Amino acid sequence: MTTPKRDTYTPETLLTVAVRIFNERGYDGTSMEHLSRAAGISKSSIYHHVAGKEELLRRAVSRALDALFAILDEDGAVGGRAVERVEYVTRRTVEVLMAELPYVTLLLRVRGNTKTERWAMERRREFDQRVADLLKAAAAEGDLRADMDTRLATRLLFGMVNSLVEWYRPHAGGGYDGEQVAEAVVRMAFDGLRTDVPA
Repeated sequence: MTTPKRDTYTPETLLTVAVRIFNERGYDGTSMEHLSRAAGISKSSIYHHVAGKEELLRRAVSRALDALFAILDEDGAVGGRAVERVEYVTRRTVEVLMAELPYVTLLLRVRGNTKTERWAMERRREFDQRVADLLKAAAAEGDLRADMDTRLATRLLFGMVNSLVEWYRPHAGGGYDGEQVAEAVVRMAFDGLRTDVPA
């Protein structure tokens, strides 16, 4: 007589599986059945850990957003000239994106179809606005070119950073390490925006 498989999942390991499936199938294209099969546990076992699919989404995007917003409270983001702060925030955003790749990938793919997705998109806009404010302050201090529209610069900057989710793979052979990628993003972005480019 075989005994039923014991649920050895924790909320954290279940979240890891859910994020992988959401990223593969899309949130809307994922059912509790898909999650149950991927985890190798029953749907009722999943409900033992979470209220449902949207709670898993909320936990996943919260993890990405909390990591991003934490950057804004780090010493390098709050002290010094605005240009140094925005470069620091950009570098750390790249590092967080690479450290939390599946979670940030999911965050960037939400489309606003549920209450949780709309909340996540609003928080993302808030983060982008905080960075845009730093760019504006750096331009006002004379360290960034005044002829560049800061809203456009912010969009282009995040376009470059966010594109990492499409191609960066941490364990791929011949890949780049996080520090190397972060430094390249900062140099490409700010050497073109600074009024006086350091040698």
